[in-house]
Amino acid sequence: MPSARCRAGDSLVTTKPLDLSLLMRAYATGVFPMADSADAPDVYWVEPKKRGILPLDGFHVSKSLAKTLKSDRFVSTVDVAFEDVVTLCGQPAPDRKSTWINDQIFDAVCRLHAAGEAHSIETWLDGELVGGLYGIRLGRAFFGESMFSRATDASKLALCHLIARMRVGGFDLLDCQFITPHLKTLGAIEISRDDYLVRLEDALSKEAKPDGDFFALDQSVPLEPSDDESPPRAMIVSGPVSGWRIWQALTQTS
Repeated sequence: MPSARCRAGDSLVTTKPLDLSLLMRAYATGVFPMADSADAPDVYWVEPKKRGILPLDGFHVSKSLAKTLKSDRFVSTVDVAFEDVVTLCGQPAPDRKSTWINDQIFDAVCRLHAAGEAHSIETWLDGELVGGLYGIRLGRAFFGESMFSRATDASKLALCHLIARMRVGGFDLLDCQFITPHLKTLGAIEISRDDYLVRLEDALSKEAKPDGDFFALDQSVPLEPSDDESPPRAMIVSGPVSGWRIWQALTQTS
């Protein structure tokens, strides 16, 4: 059996891959996997009594962060370096000496990304990947898995991009799993498991609204309708997303 790592040449711990159908059913019921360490051979399943979420209408952008965002000193992209983001999220940091991302989880999220169900946001500075986050999309919910930062405000900028993308795309729930001081300063709150499950059920319901569109931010709609009076077709905007575009999405949809 091949190593669970996606990258060619990696051969750390050989483990049985996670079943993706089981994994998505777990997220749909409020459960997610973690590992004791990067070298752990297995995962365990977590359902916290208190859940961290970041209300999309409660996201706080400080004046200094807004200034940095609009300066376009950093470049923001989506799904350009998914594996690199997950790898860097799993590396030690000053506020995180160990990781819960083992081979099974790495492999599973890479396969979810290939299936279009997991996404990354990248922050670049002078061509170097200095921050980012990744998570899993389901219905109108986004399950934020992890983030990293190698430059001041880099992970905060990635979160700005994610929130803008979720607001424009019609999402309802951003799951942060657990509250951290970093997330709390940005507007994250802690709710009970029962409250979370109610919000999750609503975000997964297809009766009231369609699933969230993670790529709606990459579309611009012409002001004039087409000749046949059908809805104007969206034009895909490829490449990096400017800080001004993210800021406009944050302010216009708040």
